[in-house]
Amino acid sequence: MLLNLKNGQKFYYIPSGSIFLYMAEEKQMRRIIPDTSVIIDGRLSPRIKNGEFRGAEIVIPEAVVSELETQANKGREIGFKGLEELSELRRLANIGEIKLQFSGVQPTLEEIKLSKEGRVDALIRSTAIEVGGLFLSEDRVQSLIAEAKGLDVEYMHPKVLDPSELPPLKIERFFTDDTMSVHLKNGVSPMAKKGPVRDVRYVRIRDEPVTSYELSSISRELIERARLDPESFIEMSSSGASVLQIRNMRIAIARPPFSDDMEITAVRPTVVVDLEHYRLSDKLKERIVSQRGILIAGPPGAGKSTFAAGVARYLNDHGQVVKTMESPRDLQVPPEITQYSPLNGKMENTADLLLLVRPDYTIYDEVRKTGDFLIFADMRLAGVGMIGVVHSTRAVDAIQRLIGRVELGVIPQVVDTVIFIDKGEVSKVLVLEFTVKVPHGMTEQDLARPVIIIADFETGRIEYEIYTYGEQVVVMPIGPSRENRRPAWKLAEEEIKNVIGRYASGPVEVEVTSDSSAIVKVRGEEMRKVIGKGGNVIDRIENTLGLHIDVREMEAEAPRGERGGRRYAAESRAAKQKTEISGLEEESIPSYVRPLIEINKKHLILEVPELAGKDVEIFIEDEYLFSATVSRHGEIKLRFNSDLASNVIEAQDSGELIEIRPI
Repeated sequence: MLLNLKNGQKFYYIPSGSIFLYMAEEKQMRRIIPDTSVIIDGRLSPRIKNGEFRGAEIVIPEAVVSELETQANKGREIGFKGLEELSELRRLANIGEIKLQFSGVQPTLEEIKLSKEGRVDALIRSTAIEVGGLFLSEDRVQSLIAEAKGLDVEYMHPKVLDPSELPPLKIERFFTDDTMSVHLKNGVSPMAKKGPVRDVRYVRIRDEPVTSYELSSISRELIERARLDPESFIEMSSSGASVLQIRNMRIAIARPPFSDDMEITAVRPTVVVDLEHYRLSDKLKERIVSQRGILIAGPPGAGKSTFAAGVARYLNDHGQVVKTMESPRDLQVPPEITQYSPLNGKMENTADLLLLVRPDYTIYDEVRKTGDFLIFADMRLAGVGMIGVVHSTRAVDAIQRLIGRVELGVIPQVVDTVIFIDKGEVSKVLVLEFTVKVPHGMTEQDLARPVIIIADFETGRIEYEIYTYGEQVVVMPIGPSRENRRPAWKLAEEEIKNVIGRYASGPVEVEVTSDSSAIVKVRGEEMRKVIGKGGNVIDRIENTLGLHIDVREMEAEAPRGERGGRRYAAESRAAKQKTEISGLEEESIPSYVRPLIEINKKHLILEVPELAGKDVEIFIEDEYLFSATVSRHGEIKLRFNSDLASNVIEAQDSGELIEIRPI
């Protein structure tokens, strides 16, 4: 018996009795056509190795090869990853595991440019229809269209692993607990930035240089993790550069031609800090919550993003609807705060969407270009509270970056507060106000013009004026020299000195810093007399004079404190000793005080009026707990849900001794 069987364009002559053998062999010869997504993810070779597709005929559409080649030529990691999978398939074919063929037509230049519109996918489907077989795809749209075309389709769900199943990354072995960033470059020893924000050191962490193979291996693993981990993603992929967000790590990968050699930089936050860590005054916190235009400024690595994340958490805790605009999205914020990236590659589109979402506050991370400042200004003028993160070497530089990008008269409506971060601390807060006046240094009244006044938030002292002079915009620093001060302020200083002199027997220094505030300096041992128990004396003085009084120790150079921006310096150690005043020996400050503990809905309050305005240390059974500055009302406030408050409550419940000792 003779049979002629037709298979495509081939004819087979099968002797009688062999038909069943042929059909068995034909059944084993399975034809597989993968699309680009399957090749990039490397999903085919593992199924061949485990025997599922062993002996199959793998047909790779030429459109897939062209697409991978285009991506690799652009320096994108996914292109190299796909080409590595093709190399693995060729190796399996060489050892007889599969038969590997390439079929179909190559896409034209126009079709490659229109790949996002589906032109290349259409060529891949055409090849699958022509050769016949099982079509594999991870693209849901591609799978549905292929089914509609009558193809035998297997939709492979994109790989997503449970976080517990993810092994440690190779790059993680370069990190320690105090490592802020790791810098790897081909042929160079691995380097890292280590230490606290106040003392960051750039150190070598291995003598052996990094090799190209090691960098390629780390890069492939990072790309794979970004695709598999549901909490990670590829932020950007372009010619010679990729930006990934692997959980809390931001990773930048650069390769030629963008860079001179391959380089990987990984940055991660070393701490997640709440706003309470910065010891901000209540007045500044109230200003932050009241939907303003705020710039968080500072040099690179100063801790701006960490502070911005702390502000975001603080606003969220106070019932504000908070969103972020970031590229890349690397702020460490709670899940209640949605992080937005550029929509269709443009932040303008993101801003349009956010206006529909109606947030109370938007954190705009990395405001650098003119377009960023225009978006920031547009959203702020639309009534949205805005906080922008800006690189600058001084606080005033952040304001100068707005000049020429935003109309001068509109700047105070767009930005009214600048918080400058240096080495992880709030080192300066400036506020902006718009007025009409004669600029500083000019005397003729007909020279009056609109002026932006930039003042220190804590002292109220005017530090800069911005105005137009001819065709130029002038940013004029206002020095603290006393000869240029208003005559009325000099009279006010004498009156304040007379009033304070009723309570302080020693010398008194007074400096009026604005029409509504002044700084008073007295000896450390007399601060309690001027402040009074619970702040009753200074309150009475302020009500009498109608001024905000900032009481400081005469010897202190950089006093600190709290309560509505009023700062109090700790007494020096010498002032803790017994001091003779007017021939009488004054009683020294107690060596320790046992506080009165009060608890309300939000705070645990340690009341120690004897130590008002002092820097103190808190101990439980002689074990140090923390340090703080007592308010002028004699209070130390802790958030009720904080770890420190829990320790104090537990100590009180167990009858342990709680002591507050002045430093």
